[in-house]
Amino acid sequence: MSQRITIDPITRIEGHLRIDVEVDGGVVKDAWSSGTMWRGIEVILKGRDPREAWIFTQRICGVCTTVHAIASVRAVENALGLEIPLNAQYIRNLLITTHALGDHIVHFYQLSALDWVDVTSALKADPAKAASIAESISPWPGNSRKQMEAVKTRVSEFVKGGQLGIFANGYWGHPAMKLPPEINLVALSHYLQALEIQRKANQAVAILGGKTPHIQNLAVGGVANAINLDDPATLNMEKLYMVKDLLAEVTAFVQQVYLPDVCVIGAKYAEWLKYGAGVTNYLSVPDLPLDTKGTRFDFPGGTIFDGKLETYKPISSFQDPYFKENVSESIARSYYDGEWQKHPWEEDTVPKAGAFITTGKYSWSKSPRFEGRPMQVGPLAQVLMGYAAGHEPTMRWGNRALEMASKAAGAKLGPSDLHSTLGRHLARAVRCAVLGELAMKNWQLLATNIGKGDVTVFNPPVFPRSEQRGFGFHEAPRGTLSHWIVMKDGKIQNYQAVVPSTWNAGPRDGKGQKGPYEASLVGNPVSDPGRPLEVLRTVHSFDPCLACAIHMLKANGEEITRKNVI
Repeated sequence: MSQRITIDPITRIEGHLRIDVEVDGGVVKDAWSSGTMWRGIEVILKGRDPREAWIFTQRICGVCTTVHAIASVRAVENALGLEIPLNAQYIRNLLITTHALGDHIVHFYQLSALDWVDVTSALKADPAKAASIAESISPWPGNSRKQMEAVKTRVSEFVKGGQLGIFANGYWGHPAMKLPPEINLVALSHYLQALEIQRKANQAVAILGGKTPHIQNLAVGGVANAINLDDPATLNMEKLYMVKDLLAEVTAFVQQVYLPDVCVIGAKYAEWLKYGAGVTNYLSVPDLPLDTKGTRFDFPGGTIFDGKLETYKPISSFQDPYFKENVSESIARSYYDGEWQKHPWEEDTVPKAGAFITTGKYSWSKSPRFEGRPMQVGPLAQVLMGYAAGHEPTMRWGNRALEMASKAAGAKLGPSDLHSTLGRHLARAVRCAVLGELAMKNWQLLATNIGKGDVTVFNPPVFPRSEQRGFGFHEAPRGTLSHWIVMKDGKIQNYQAVVPSTWNAGPRDGKGQKGPYEASLVGNPVSDPGRPLEVLRTVHSFDPCLACAIHMLKANGEEITRKNVI
């Protein structure tokens, strides 16, 4: 007999997400993904000056703030055909990469590792053996026996005091948890170290952006970072070298800790390479522009359909018509007035709250489509695009990761194994390693350009009275993000944000096509319906970030509701 399980809210994410699954015989047969909050930023922006939109759009999310600022200024610049000075591009690229490095580290350790790592099991570990395992994998200095002993003692004191703190609500002892105690201890040690490392990434963002979250240095036309190597109040060499040193520390952690951890932990759960593929149409956009017009990039973008790399079609510029003409959003199953599927420039945002009806409307998230098809976005899409495009850094780090994972698993793994729950984690670690490398490259490009005497950071925009339409995209940590703007007389007439978590977490569309969350959950095992850990594993592998205004729903009938699960 089938059973409905509702997890509301899903925790260890940003935003408000409800997941319903129908389980029969220990397997998920159907799934529904519901964004349960709407905040109306798109409506708030109507009638405002386009130059201030980026300040508002950062408030769409409490985690990925920088990315909305970047997409917003690019949308206005695209509409105006405005070129951006090289220094501004490089500074933005450094903001993008440093923000993403911290974001990916937090995603794995703080938001999803606890789906695989049993904290209480670490108390049974031998610290000397744990240190030996860690040191055999990586030269990271934080893998010593002394470190492992300190972490074990710290957690033991929490348990003895009856206060597990942030670890209190985990599914510890779950039958799907199968790491040996020593690997659990190593992972827990790295969990705690990751908190300090992500702080360093955010410190670099704050040096360049004025503060974080919610950077303050962007402007339509460039950045507000005055450059003067002799002035301590501006961006000078001292600050640039502070950023470089912080990036070096973060990158070392990614290469020596994060990437090996994903490979080793993933190898112990190799059966999860069979679960969670879902939608195998992929979309990513090019990013880290290397010229003033946005036609050359450090990261490739494009589309792949049906999981076949040979179908790769590139997206080549900020003005590419292939992207501009093929994005649409459906509200057939969303809490908005109407049933339409429209291009973002033609959309209106009219909220219409209702009950949760699986055969009707059940989410505040819209359902984005590309050429009418659901697309998976995120690091997996970008890594696959890198393989298809022959992107050397992606292929090098991807092959290294697959070799490491193959050795740990005792089986040969290739890019085709990435279409899975575990594959998304491995792809994110690969992307993170590539980002660290490209961050240092863009730092050098900026320093070299300044050394030539170029200190230009801004081109002033001019707003005509006629209607202007533009879109700005950015390959954010969670995937393809785009902002779409219609302007007239220097005011915003319409504004739409098509975000990664609507691409992935959106409900079915008018044709009944499931989005990536819903499709990826079908076929997942659920060994204990009262503790649906396996559902969380697949959902968290996407790095959910639901930012939508409030409409909380309660479970009823035969539903089992799990609330505030860590």
